[in-house]
Amino acid sequence: MEYKHDEQEQHDMEMRNIIEEARVVLPGVQALFGFQTIAVFNDRFAELADYAKACHALGMIMVVISIAMVMTPAIYYRTCRGHATESMVKLSSRMIRGALGPLAAGLALDMFTVIHVVASGMSARMALSVGAGLGTLALLSGFWFFLPRHGRKTAEKG
Repeated sequence: MEYKHDEQEQHDMEMRNIIEEARVVLPGVQALFGFQTIAVFNDRFAELADYAKACHALGMIMVVISIAMVMTPAIYYRTCRGHATESMVKLSSRMIRGALGPLAAGLALDMFTVIHVVASGMSARMALSVGAGLGTLALLSGFWFFLPRHGRKTAEKG
């Protein structure tokens, strides 16, 4: 019976760590969403091409998805009265890691929009905007997904 108790404590500790990670990430994501929301009330926003406005809107949708994924583990844990299960820990861990995908996409779409505004009047405006968006996506994906995967594989070998 003691083994079951230790296992429960381990799951609860892991779940609290996941929720703590979410607490670190969430304020930044919420601040980003706030800035995205404010942007549409700027006079220059009305001057954007429809495709740039669509990119901004899609970026906001991606950030909302990220917020939902970051907040879900705490709500899930609270709903189960603070007793975590192995499946809850696995799902919550996936949710936190998975939230970085739509966040990266949202940031990349916003980078496209910002560079589109900054490069107004330049002949290579579209190329710069697309390049900045793709570069942002590549950078964030590299740091958030590929670098940790490489580190894990290296640790498993060594």
